[in-house]
Amino acid sequence: MTPDAPDYASSSLPIHLLRGALGFLALTGSVALIPLTGLLSLLLLPVGLFALRGCPTCWAIGLMQTLSRGKLQRSCEGGVCTLTVADRDKVAS
Repeated sequence: MTPDAPDYASSSLPIHLLRGALGFLALTGSVALIPLTGLLSLLLLPVGLFALRGCPTCWAIGLMQTLSRGKLQRSCEGGVCTLTVADRDKVAS
């Protein structure tokens, strides 16, 4: 990844999945609880969006980044970019 590229990954997979569960539950709860609490339940919307880092798609991209971190390597030469499996020795050092 280049330093200026967006990074939505978490430090670990369990943390990312926990953020996703919290985010999706908050978004669902904000709509599902309207009959019980009225518009007050819409206060859960910002909580859900914060947990998902802006949107469900951002969370899904972060999931893919979290899963592939350290396992894939992108290299570009002569205007052609390729994605290869990273050398385990280089990742460990």
